[in-house]
Amino acid sequence: MYIFLSIVIVLACVLLICVVLIQKSKGGGLASDYSGGNQYLGYRKTTDFIEKATWGLAIIICVVSILASFAIKTPLSGSSISAQPAQTTTAAPAPASVS
Repeated sequence: MYIFLSIVIVLACVLLICVVLIQKSKGGGLASDYSGGNQYLGYRKTTDFIEKATWGLAIIICVVSILASFAIKTPLSGSSISAQPAQTTTAAPAPASVS
Protein backbone atom coordinates (compact mmCIF):
# COMPACT_ATOMS: atom_id res chain seq x y z
CA MET A 1 0.00 0.00 0.00
CA TYR A 2 2.85 2.36 0.86
CA ILE A 3 4.47 1.82 -2.54
CA PHE A 4 1.21 2.61 -4.33
CA LEU A 5 0.76 5.81 -2.32
CA SER A 6 4.37 6.78 -3.03
CA ILE A 7 3.80 6.35 -6.76
CA VAL A 8 0.66 8.51 -6.56
CA ILE A 9 2.62 11.23 -4.73
CA VAL A 10 5.41 11.19 -7.34
CA LEU A 11 2.93 11.38 -10.23
CA ALA A 12 1.05 14.24 -8.56
CA CYS A 13 4.35 16.07 -7.99
CA VAL A 14 5.37 15.72 -11.64
CA LEU A 15 1.94 16.95 -12.78
CA LEU A 16 2.13 19.86 -10.33
CA ILE A 17 5.54 20.84 -11.69
CA CYS A 18 4.15 20.80 -15.24
CA VAL A 19 1.11 22.86 -14.27
CA VAL A 20 3.22 25.44 -12.44
CA LEU A 21 5.61 25.72 -15.38
CA ILE A 22 2.66 26.38 -17.73
CA GLN A 23 1.64 29.34 -15.60
CA LYS A 24 3.22 32.70 -16.01
CA SER A 25 3.56 35.19 -13.20
CA LYS A 26 0.81 37.77 -12.81
CA GLY A 27 -1.81 35.45 -14.27
CA GLY A 28 -0.59 35.39 -17.89
CA GLY A 29 0.58 31.83 -18.47
CA LEU A 30 -1.10 29.60 -20.98
CA ALA A 31 -3.95 32.06 -21.38
CA SER A 32 -1.68 34.66 -23.01
CA ASP A 33 -0.83 32.23 -25.82
CA TYR A 34 -4.48 32.09 -26.85
CA SER A 35 -5.19 35.81 -26.74
CA GLY A 36 -6.08 35.87 -30.44
CA GLY A 37 -8.67 33.14 -30.06
CA ASN A 38 -10.64 34.50 -27.12
CA GLN A 39 -13.91 33.72 -28.87
CA TYR A 40 -13.16 30.00 -28.85
CA LEU A 41 -11.23 29.23 -25.67
CA GLY A 42 -11.52 32.31 -23.52
CA TYR A 43 -8.50 33.14 -21.41
CA ARG A 44 -10.49 33.37 -18.18
CA LYS A 45 -11.52 29.69 -18.34
CA THR A 46 -7.97 28.54 -19.10
CA THR A 47 -6.55 30.46 -16.13
CA ASP A 48 -9.29 29.14 -13.85
CA PHE A 49 -8.61 25.57 -14.91
CA ILE A 50 -4.86 25.88 -14.33
CA GLU A 51 -5.40 27.49 -10.92
CA LYS A 52 -7.87 24.78 -9.89
CA ALA A 53 -5.48 22.09 -11.12
CA THR A 54 -2.66 23.61 -9.06
CA TRP A 55 -4.73 23.69 -5.88
CA GLY A 56 -6.18 20.24 -6.52
CA LEU A 57 -2.77 18.63 -7.05
CA ALA A 58 -1.36 20.35 -3.97
CA ILE A 59 -4.26 19.06 -1.86
CA ILE A 60 -3.86 15.56 -3.31
CA ILE A 61 -0.16 15.55 -2.40
CA CYS A 62 -0.91 16.64 1.18
CA VAL A 63 -3.72 14.14 1.73
CA VAL A 64 -1.88 11.20 0.17
CA SER A 65 1.25 12.06 2.17
CA ILE A 66 -0.75 11.89 5.39
CA LEU A 67 -2.30 8.58 4.31
CA ALA A 68 1.15 7.22 3.46
CA SER A 69 2.38 8.05 6.95
CA PHE A 70 -0.36 5.84 8.37
CA ALA A 71 0.47 3.07 5.88
CA ILE A 72 4.03 2.69 7.18
CA LYS A 73 4.28 -0.38 9.36
CA THR A 74 5.71 0.42 12.76
CA PRO A 75 7.94 -2.18 14.39
CA LEU A 76 6.66 -4.03 17.42
CA SER A 77 7.92 -2.78 20.76
CA GLY A 78 9.94 -5.94 21.45
CA SER A 79 11.62 -6.12 18.06
CA SER A 80 13.23 -2.70 18.05
CA ILE A 81 16.82 -2.63 16.93
CA SER A 82 17.84 -0.39 19.81
CA ALA A 83 16.29 -2.79 22.34
CA GLN A 84 18.46 -5.71 21.21
CA PRO A 85 21.67 -6.18 23.19
CA ALA A 86 24.83 -5.35 21.34
CA GLN A 87 26.79 -8.36 20.21
CA THR A 88 30.40 -8.32 21.26
CA THR A 89 32.96 -10.33 19.42
CA THR A 90 36.06 -11.55 21.14
CA ALA A 91 39.24 -11.45 19.18
CA ALA A 92 40.99 -14.75 18.78
CA PRO A 93 44.40 -14.85 20.45
CA ALA A 94 47.31 -14.33 18.12
CA PRO A 95 49.02 -17.59 17.19
CA ALA A 96 52.34 -18.16 18.83
CA SER A 97 55.21 -17.81 16.46
CA VAL A 98 57.45 -20.81 16.13
CA SER A 99 61.09 -20.08 15.47
